[in-house]
Amino acid sequence: MKLVLFDCDGTLVDSARLIHEVMARTFVAFGHRRPDVATTKSIIGLTLDIAIARMQGKPHVDDEAIAMTAHYKSIYTEVRDEPDMGTPLFDGIKPLIDGLAQRDELLIGAVTGKSRRGLTQILEVHGFTPYFRVSRTADDCPSKPHPAMVTECCSETGMDPHDTIVIGDAIYDMQMAKSAGATAIGVSWGYASVEDLLAAGADAIAHHPNDLLSHIV
Repeated sequence: MKLVLFDCDGTLVDSARLIHEVMARTFVAFGHRRPDVATTKSIIGLTLDIAIARMQGKPHVDDEAIAMTAHYKSIYTEVRDEPDMGTPLFDGIKPLIDGLAQRDELLIGAVTGKSRRGLTQILEVHGFTPYFRVSRTADDCPSKPHPAMVTECCSETGMDPHDTIVIGDAIYDMQMAKSAGATAIGVSWGYASVEDLLAAGADAIAHHPNDLLSHIV
């Protein structure tokens, strides 16, 4: 039996355009310059308040970052519902998840910096809700790369971290996996470079969802 934990943004769904637009509008609303896309992509995966503070070059979350986080959350659904602001699955993800869900020797879960509401919406929209047996979000655990998301999923399912595979596109995913004692598989279709994923501890890199099969089964 293996536990396979997927990151969400940049791994399952291509949400960079949406996240960047919500973030940019939030920065402008608070009198800051609109950030560039590269800056936004660099923080995807972190818990939102920490991400905003880091984008501002702040060492810690302060009152403004907390207020900006609340604003981001308040406008997220409105922006998401605008034309061309969806969160499509990356090519090959649906057949991958559909296939893995049929294997009795695998448990599928999610570990994400999204809110619980955000993850629930993604899983429901793409028909994945029945497949994901366990999950941890920014509402449940400290921000990545803290290992709690992984270790709590392991505890809930009775799995050992050494039998757990974390799949993600961010350096924070790789660092989290290694800190928890799990296998870290980076994906090249997300928002971090292959070089950065390997430097962060990735045990292997997948260039297409089909490539993940050799690391899972």
